[in-house]
Amino acid sequence: MDTGLSVTAQVEARVRSAIRCRGIDPMREPEVVHEVIAECIGDVLATDSSSLLHSLADLAVVAQEVHHAVAGFGPLQQFFDDPTVEELWINEPGRVFIARDGRSELTTVVLTDGDVRDLVERMLRASGRRLDLSNPFVDAMLPDGSRLHVVIPDITRAHWAINVRRFVVAARHVHDLVAKGTLNMQAAGFLEAAVISGLNILVAGGTQAGKTTFLNALLGCVPSSERIVSCEEVFEIRLSHQKWRYTRYNHQPNPHQFPHQHPKPPALRI
Repeated sequence: MDTGLSVTAQVEARVRSAIRCRGIDPMREPEVVHEVIAECIGDVLATDSSSLLHSLADLAVVAQEVHHAVAGFGPLQQFFDDPTVEELWINEPGRVFIARDGRSELTTVVLTDGDVRDLVERMLRASGRRLDLSNPFVDAMLPDGSRLHVVIPDITRAHWAINVRRFVVAARHVHDLVAKGTLNMQAAGFLEAAVISGLNILVAGGTQAGKTTFLNALLGCVPSSERIVSCEEVFEIRLSHQKWRYTRYNHQPNPHQFPHQHPKPPALRI
């Protein structure tokens, strides 16, 4: 409906102006953005009687679209809000794919090159990572814990390539994997005993096989008297262990970093 689109555009412009004036970080303060959107919708309706919406449902749609555009990931936000979506990737702007239950689907979302670049900039803003000709690929973690990987030309042929992998299964202990049907009780009991005994365990597998989920579950078996030190390029391990310390390995060049600097020495001192 043209009226609805007009109202959405007006509200979005007012919201962007308001968050700039108030110094609001929309990615870190989404609830505040909701309040600003409600204020701006009221202002638009009060000043432009020709843009009146016909129902509360219309108001809700406008508020959601503006929030996705300002504080979310625009047309991709619907997939981040869907708990069944395991993965999202873009090989070219006009072809956006998602995966559910291991099966890929071509979505109806069509983007432009500019849209893709704006989305990547927004996704990387909280991570502090950069993407340019000197660093043509990047790995980062999004605020919801999803893993982001972006590659740009000339590593890719023509378009920016984006892959987002999400944590759909949350397991804090090997017995959580039993409840989800991944392990049986005997296997879970054996693995728990192996962790408690301090045995070496190698976790390996293909892409999206569940390595990080499985590792998190194993680490949930570590006794509270033990200390855990993790070294990761992107922080993916999530534990509630009181003696967990973590370090990051940065593969991107740093002019202030010794060329052979490695996370192992500082990890051994933590």
